[in-house]
Amino acid sequence: MKQFCLFFFFAVPVFSSETVFDFKDPKGVNNIIFQMDAPLESINGSGDGIDGKVSFNPDKPEATKGTIYLKASTLHVGNPVLKEHMHGSDWLNVSKFDSIKFQLSKLHKIKRSQNDFTAQAKGKMTIKNVTLEIDVPVKLTYLKGLLEKRNRVPGDLLILRSKFIVKRSDFNIQKGQNLEKVANDIEISLNLAGSAPK
Repeated sequence: MKQFCLFFFFAVPVFSSETVFDFKDPKGVNNIIFQMDAPLESINGSGDGIDGKVSFNPDKPEATKGTIYLKASTLHVGNPVLKEHMHGSDWLNVSKFDSIKFQLSKLHKIKRSQNDFTAQAKGKMTIKNVTLEIDVPVKLTYLKGLLEKRNRVPGDLLILRSKFIVKRSDFNIQKGQNLEKVANDIEISLNLAGSAPK
């Protein structure tokens, strides 16, 4: 959810301008996938209430900044009873804490391969009323001029992919309870597209 410079004569650095990508997807395609394994059952779900902005410069990826939000009430699992528990006051309490947030502070360990950038993303994740620093792997793909193929308007795309694990106990979500039914580890997968219309 880091340093490259291009030099011309006289070692003068030339950078592309920073572009702001909007991850609020009007097509509703952006979502997160989550999975929790436990001895009695495996729980899989998704959430599609994605919002946020990321500023990105392909010639200076170490300066990438931004925040991604997930509307907690859009989290969904197939079992309606489990969904009610997950949204309820004992778990995520979405009526009171309806925004899950990841605020990027920096990218590091950056590697570039053409338009793909792999890195570690260090930032702060907030779930309910708990904010923790985390460091997660991320892959950014910069697609210059390809927004028109996706949304029929000129502009650029930034694809953000990540897979990482958080512990529900770290965010005081039923800490130490129901471990035979719901695992403590929650695996989160992101595959998001941000747009920058021209």
